[in-house]
Amino acid sequence: MNPPNATRTHPNPAPAPAPTGAAALSIREVSLTFPDGEESLHILRDVSLELAPGETVALVGASGSGKSTLLAIAGLLRRPDTGEVLVDGVATNDLTPAQRTKVRGDKVGLVFQSSNLFPSLTAREQLHIAAHVTGSLDDAHRRRADELLDMVGLASRSNRRPAMLSGGERQRVGIARALMNQPAVLLADEPTAALDPRRGAEVMELLCSTAGTSGVGTLIVTHNTAHLDHVDRVVELRDGVLHQH
Repeated sequence: MNPPNATRTHPNPAPAPAPTGAAALSIREVSLTFPDGEESLHILRDVSLELAPGETVALVGASGSGKSTLLAIAGLLRRPDTGEVLVDGVATNDLTPAQRTKVRGDKVGLVFQSSNLFPSLTAREQLHIAAHVTGSLDDAHRRRADELLDMVGLASRSNRRPAMLSGGERQRVGIARALMNQPAVLLADEPTAALDPRRGAEVMELLCSTAGTSGVGTLIVTHNTAHLDHVDRVVELRDGVLHQH
């Protein structure tokens, strides 16, 4: 039995708070290999990348170069073999799976190639679900959902289900949903791949302007060089090595 004044250690302590002025995302000397028969395939080799709050960075590279794998590591969806990842200043290497899930829910927004919306929910309800996942839905969350839909130009269509929205509108709902919990980092994996050039340019411009307005560090995987004029910086993965442009 512990003495009355002894300090008790919680089995799953909360992650330490982020230091003031922390980078939105820090990837430090991350490496990852996959088994390939009797050899190992090096997917990432000592990759380091820092993303400032409000900065937009495009991640480019050939198919199979490891772009989506790096995004998954940045979003705490998988662990690297070596190196470390800090999200909003929070070191994540030694966190339990439950703690990683909480950091991801609180600090990371994800935007996919497909908007992945629930067919039966309206645009507004898609954002409400995001609030439910990390806590409870209250009046402040409802107001934020409406503000975000207005920001992405969908205030007048907030009661429409996905079938009544265009592909570009569905992707904009996905972006608004990713921002619902005020993340420090927004990760977008080929967010314009399923859109025509005009709608793709609109979505890319929206992602970049949103980063600046909201102070969210945004990392965008893209294969479309026409979109690179919108971002602050471009980095490229070649043979598992990250090159700064």
